[in-house]
Amino acid sequence: MATLEITKESLASTIDDNDIVLLDFWADWCGPCKNFAPVFEAASEAEPDIVFGKIDTEDQQELAAGFRITSIPTLMAFREGVLVFSQAGALPGPVLDDLISQVKGLDMEEVHAKVAEAQKAQAAQAAAEGAQPEA
Repeated sequence: MATLEITKESLASTIDDNDIVLLDFWADWCGPCKNFAPVFEAASEAEPDIVFGKIDTEDQQELAAGFRITSIPTLMAFREGVLVFSQAGALPGPVLDDLISQVKGLDMEEVHAKVAEAQKAQAAQAAAEGAQPEA
């Protein structure tokens, strides 16, 4: 599968409707982004069961801001709707291949349990902070 252009309108459905999604945040003026593009494209051809999306940070500034992108290229991996990897910097092909293998090998029951646990802890902390009297 070739890479897809991801926009604000297509982001949620892309992540929600696919098991594994890799997103490359890039810009046309970015040299490392241009160097990483063929590596990302080659991986997309080798892994047809994974969605490879590209987000142009100049065109999709709201998405870039929402994901707090401060350096490009930035690569993010989602599995079953959960962000499982995020790192700035261009990856060499073998490192990207290894990352893909690791994402595929994740125990998603364990990941979902950890996410639920973290959300429960955040809710408890927020409730405790809301219950504290102001000084």
